[in-house]
Amino acid sequence: MTAVTSSPPSLDVTHLAFAYPDGHQALFGVDFRIERGERVALLGPNGAGKTTLVLHLNGILSGGTGTVTVAGLPVGKQHMAEIRRRVGIVFQDPDDQLFMPTVREDVAFGPAAAGLKGAELEARVDKALGLVGMTEFKDRPPHHLSFGQRRRVAVATVLAMEPEILVLDEPSSNLDPASRRELADILRSLDVTVLMVTHDLPYALELCPRSLILSDGVIAADGKTADLLADDTLMRAHRLELPFGFDPRTVATSTGGR
Repeated sequence: MTAVTSSPPSLDVTHLAFAYPDGHQALFGVDFRIERGERVALLGPNGAGKTTLVLHLNGILSGGTGTVTVAGLPVGKQHMAEIRRRVGIVFQDPDDQLFMPTVREDVAFGPAAAGLKGAELEARVDKALGLVGMTEFKDRPPHHLSFGQRRRVAVATVLAMEPEILVLDEPSSNLDPASRRELADILRSLDVTVLMVTHDLPYALELCPRSLILSDGVIAADGKTADLLADDTLMRAHRLELPFGFDPRTVATSTGGR
């Protein structure tokens, strides 16, 4: 355990506040930390500030107050290239990330831009595709794949950069039940820290032992996912609703992560 506890957390956010140029204050002082290897869900109603928070994690947004630290490195201009390698964001629409003629070229794009080439680059591509079960589709055009397959390739494009933390924006949206289950199995198997932004509360319960509730620009709750979802008063207060008939108290929860 010594090696784990002595490592800096994957993510440490302290007093993060941010207002847009039009004066809209999106974050009012956000504090949380995520240890290496945790899988954590970020929950909250629309307009809570979730997207604003995520865009601070790799420096897409800046200029507010407070600090964001990734694996001990402060997010800022000095370390920006390394931060963007370490924080891999998988967007809700995989077509925002897939733009090359073949799956292989999409997955190779980031590592190649970072200077990898030849056998080392091919090995990185093969490893990333293997992690998401898409090796056999290496030479296929992405637009010939199903939506679920494209989302898995989008995850591979990020994994190819060997990130410290994988940030997923609504990973289960628009997936059929089989694709949803396949992606869950993949995410459970990865040796990487996961922050999952989702409105899919059963998926959060299945995959993430811990959840944060972001509401009105602050962390309103931080605890075991099962406990938060079972707190009816808390859920109502932050406009979070479970699917009809779904009872988190009766569901076997994820044992992975910490």
